[in-house]
Amino acid sequence: MEVVLLERIEKLGQMGDVVQVKDGYARNFLLPRGKALRANKDNLSRFEADRAQLEARNLELKKEAEAVHDKLEGYSIIVIRQAGESGQLYGSVSPRDIAEGLTEGGFSVARGQVVLAAPIKTLGLYDVAVKLHPEVTSTVIVNVARTEEEAEAQARGEDINAMNDDDDDELDASEFFEEDAAPELEDDAAEETDASAAEEAEKPAE
Repeated sequence: MEVVLLERIEKLGQMGDVVQVKDGYARNFLLPRGKALRANKDNLSRFEADRAQLEARNLELKKEAEAVHDKLEGYSIIVIRQAGESGQLYGSVSPRDIAEGLTEGGFSVARGQVVLAAPIKTLGLYDVAVKLHPEVTSTVIVNVARTEEEAEAQARGEDINAMNDDDDDELDASEFFEEDAAPELEDDAAEETDASAAEEAEKPAE
């Protein structure tokens, strides 16, 4: 289908461009969301008549997005999730979760603005793009951790999985020493018993 774009669409074109797209993409996305019109004679005439108004509106929205971008760029949110020892989440972090976290931080962001190729499924720090406008994109940091303390350590650059491994090593070492303590006591007791027996043997018979 041939359409005329009403705004810039990444990898497709600028406002006013007439482009060829798949019918499903046009019917399911571009046309119902007001991002394009069918490129017929009437719609092209309509676009040209409204072009100045559309460009002015786009410029206004772009300026608003740039103002938000100045505050949002580099902003960090913490997402607490349960995870196994390897860092694998019991579940995942989706665009909806990230949008909700940003909204709690005072930003008006819809899940459709969060650009995430696949849900996040492991602990860590992630750079996630948020599309505020067709020409303005911010990058936020999503800190996925088991606890607030782990999130703070992770933000400082510490490897929280390595920290957990160290804890396990210390536990194993303590168990090792506890197990060794019993045999030592048994050996000491045996030595005392042998010494007592020798003393009894040396005593003269009455």
